[in-house]
Amino acid sequence: MNALKLQLLFLLLLLATISEAQQQLNLSLQEARNYALEHNRSRLNADLAVDKAEKALWEAIANGLPQMEASADYSNALGAVISIRFQEGMPPTEIGIKPQSNFYLNLNQLIFSGNYIVGVQLAKLSKEMSLLSHQKTELEVVSSVTEAYYAVLLTDEMLRILSLNVANLQQLYSKSEPMVRVGMMEQTDLDQLFVQLSALQNSKATAERQAELAKNLLRLQLGATIETGLQLTGKLDQMMADAAVENLMMSQFNLQNNIDFRMIGQQELLTDKMIDMKRANALPTLVAFYRYTYKMLKPDFDMSPANMLGLQLSIPLFSSGMRTAQTRQAMIDLKTVQNNKRQLEDQLKIQEKQLRFNLSNALESYQNQQRNIEVSRRVYASLKLKYEQGMLSGLDLINADNNYLRAESDYISATMQVLSARLALEKLFGTIQ
Repeated sequence: MNALKLQLLFLLLLLATISEAQQQLNLSLQEARNYALEHNRSRLNADLAVDKAEKALWEAIANGLPQMEASADYSNALGAVISIRFQEGMPPTEIGIKPQSNFYLNLNQLIFSGNYIVGVQLAKLSKEMSLLSHQKTELEVVSSVTEAYYAVLLTDEMLRILSLNVANLQQLYSKSEPMVRVGMMEQTDLDQLFVQLSALQNSKATAERQAELAKNLLRLQLGATIETGLQLTGKLDQMMADAAVENLMMSQFNLQNNIDFRMIGQQELLTDKMIDMKRANALPTLVAFYRYTYKMLKPDFDMSPANMLGLQLSIPLFSSGMRTAQTRQAMIDLKTVQNNKRQLEDQLKIQEKQLRFNLSNALESYQNQQRNIEVSRRVYASLKLKYEQGMLSGLDLINADNNYLRAESDYISATMQVLSARLALEKLFGTIQ
């Protein structure tokens, strides 16, 4: 009985493991984006970077808060003595040096430091930069997942078309064999049909590999394991019929919404603050301190007090021009960043114009291919019917089949161009719909 229970328990654990390993995800495009924002490794690292920046800010603030430390010492003169002659002609008096041991408690409080003030400001700016970097990582993750999602849908669509075409040709081949045997069709037509069918089966196998590769790339972007099953619920027709394309074409480009422009603006603030940091090196530093001393092993003659309170002022006087050179270097860095910012502004404006042009051309090409595919399907259906009636040769049917597949491939390529162009423009605008 106990052995049976153990076997049942082992079976349940095995089933649970298999179920976990074969996790199935049914994802719309938005659900895929949300899943990636929770599991993508780059996104998780961006969270850690923000957390680290927060800790660095607290570290900078804590440098100006009270600092307390304890220490102890022990000294032994190894039998040494001090000779003191109180009067000329009298023998000296020798005093032995006893071992000494002290316990110290030190408390320091920074009162004023230019470097501390600017350092805290720099830490705050660095934290804001890490938040911008976090937003950029999220945008990159969403963009990569979206592109991978599109690729899976398109490869699945191409695989579906090839599968249907292979099935149709197999059906035609099965119908053509009896016609060849009774002399109603030439063997050459059947052989040509066989060659075309073999080529399509190879194309289908290639498409299957591409579809699996696309799914693996999507798994990688999602942060899912290789064993995770994927079922995409999004439809290409819905995405292409979305009004977001028209709204995007009418939207005005605002540089402040672009994440790269915002980051270089933050870099400009950081570099400007570094000039203040170099200038602060010439300011005095004032520190208050308190020391408590406990004599664990006291000497015979001790005049040091147990409590000590004081101020320590440090004033930089002369550095042979070093601080001036450092400040000027920081100014040069600021000018460099400002030049980069202006260059980025020009690049983004040119990029926006080019991406609008790309999207407009992609839409025009897509609309043309949409009309072409409808005509190609009608033509292929008509020629296929003629072939079945013996009114068309096998070579003509193969040419018609190739033309139809080329039209389908061009249509899918045009669809991908529209989706990619729209995604690139949305990423530039900083809002992916």
